[in-house]
Amino acid sequence: MDFFKLYIKEEIASAVVLVLLIILRISVSKIVKRFAKVSLTLEHRTNLVIKYFNILFGTLAIIALFIIWGVKPQNIILVASSIFAVIGVAMFAQWSILSNITSGIILFFSAPFKIGDTIKIHDKEFPIEGEIEDIRGFHTYLKTKDGELITYPNSLLLQKGISVLVKYSDEKEFTD
Repeated sequence: MDFFKLYIKEEIASAVVLVLLIILRISVSKIVKRFAKVSLTLEHRTNLVIKYFNILFGTLAIIALFIIWGVKPQNIILVASSIFAVIGVAMFAQWSILSNITSGIILFFSAPFKIGDTIKIHDKEFPIEGEIEDIRGFHTYLKTKDGELITYPNSLLLQKGISVLVKYSDEKEFTD
């Protein structure tokens, strides 16, 4: 019983953080789903963006709980930097992974093209033209006219020039 009386402020603050976490997760989920519905985005892409936000909010809540319970911010920074150092050493492609995830989120919200669009990627060495089959968190699937399926990193889609090709119908009437 003494524990509950001794740490009542920390317990209340922890409860507030957890309630805020739940409210944030629900609110952001509804906002992202509403945005996806308006922009006609596929459900699995919507769920991926919601998952990214949930990871961010969960991480921030854990940091807030550490601070509430008396862990010094310097120690949190030390632990976080140690974790990132280990991840950085273990995974040489960390920058590439983070840039692809960030690019996937930017592509979700900016929606310069959508699934079913035919695009041309203006790359000097390897120009690609294909129809977008799927847009995932890390990469986009393109299908060429020859039926070849190409996996293209999202970060490169933001770095390269892209043309969305308009499909002209042959069924238009010709008049003189």
